[in-house]
Amino acid sequence: MQSNNDLLYGLNDKPPIGPTLLAALQHVLASFVGIITPTLIIGGVLGLGSEIPYLISMALIVSGVGTFIQAKTIGPVGSGLVSLQGTSFAFLSSILAAGFIAKGKGGGPEEILSLIFGVCCLGAFIEIFLSRFLHKLKFFINPLVTGIVITTIGFNLIKVGMTDLAGGFNAPDFGSLTNLGLGLSVLVLIVVLNQFKNIYLRSGAIFFGLMTGFFVAMAMGKVDFSSMAGVNVFTLPVPFKYGMSFDLAAFIPVALIYLITAIESAGDLTATSMVSKEPITGPLYTKRIKNGVLGDGVNSLIAAVMNTFPNTTFSQNNGVIQLTGMASRYVALWTAGMLIILGLFPVIGAVFQQLPKPVLGGATLVMFGTVAAAGIRILASLELDRRTMLIMAVSFGLGLGVAMVPDVLKEMPKLVQNIFGSAITTCGLTAIILNSCLPSLSDIQITKDNLEDEKINKAA
Repeated sequence: MQSNNDLLYGLNDKPPIGPTLLAALQHVLASFVGIITPTLIIGGVLGLGSEIPYLISMALIVSGVGTFIQAKTIGPVGSGLVSLQGTSFAFLSSILAAGFIAKGKGGGPEEILSLIFGVCCLGAFIEIFLSRFLHKLKFFINPLVTGIVITTIGFNLIKVGMTDLAGGFNAPDFGSLTNLGLGLSVLVLIVVLNQFKNIYLRSGAIFFGLMTGFFVAMAMGKVDFSSMAGVNVFTLPVPFKYGMSFDLAAFIPVALIYLITAIESAGDLTATSMVSKEPITGPLYTKRIKNGVLGDGVNSLIAAVMNTFPNTTFSQNNGVIQLTGMASRYVALWTAGMLIILGLFPVIGAVFQQLPKPVLGGATLVMFGTVAAAGIRILASLELDRRTMLIMAVSFGLGLGVAMVPDVLKEMPKLVQNIFGSAITTCGLTAIILNSCLPSLSDIQITKDNLEDEKINKAA
């Protein structure tokens, strides 16, 4: 067991089965909604109807397989960290655009899914290829850029957590005292339990908070199991169930998002390394980032083959590591198994779907806040000179500005809206461009010294 800082168990430690299962269950609870929500949105908007339950099961199974690959590592594939994989929100707009192209040609659910999985399958090779060169692109993964990206990811997720705490998007009782009281009670309980030295209470803080909130919500009549009536008890994956097709107009936006998610994944993996008390500089760190992004690409390829949407490293699970103090890769392996079981037995996952939004929001608000704090910690470790402050100011200004005023891009072409409508994308690309273009203060000083030397030589 590691004793440095607040970690109870380090990356290669093997915790007892009790705390391991508790921590794994919390990772599942933290990621479950994030894994299935993109599928619910895509299915609802594109009118996929009866295909949605199957797509949700495939999303959970592939997330489990991807998490296993990332934690266990297979050859050069996988970061070896607790890198939970889940359906990426970044692809939503480009996938919907591809779906509407198929729909506009008169296609039904099978034709829509065939096109989506075709372009996503081909696009995954872009991230796979890019991962082999990330170690040469220093401006992609240096602490300044990744610190800015991680902080923005945290700030961006906080809005999701707060929305859930108040009742969820478009809830009729949004912001009611009942919702706020329920969500804040869960939040406070997690904070209190996290202060205990008892390993079971601390490592299980999120789980105990969620379950307490769940039972309180049931007593209040806020849990409805009637929607579970038509859920299948068991299902099996069928590779290439919908076939694959291709359209260049649908492919280009998806390809661009694959490029961008490689940057986001590098930031998420850096945060995972940091909260796991692993290096965030040097050859081991570079290898993990390189192999982790390769893992994202391979897992997205598997996702397309297994009839679900692209996968990426989830940032919210870094909050679980920090709050539980368990960075052991064995926790990730158990989490992977749980996700696969949830996918094979949809009825189990349907129970978790009944968690009321305020209960979930109370827990995720804490976890998302810790993601932002992790980014701030990276930035605080840097020398905050004039150049660094300028890059941070412009990156945060543009990235968070887009998040706060989304209509700022409404007159732009759809492709520009798809790319820069994300705060994380805007912030990350701005940081990369400025960091690679603006000269460092040391370079300016060297130039100044050279000019002074020339003056002295001429005078002589």
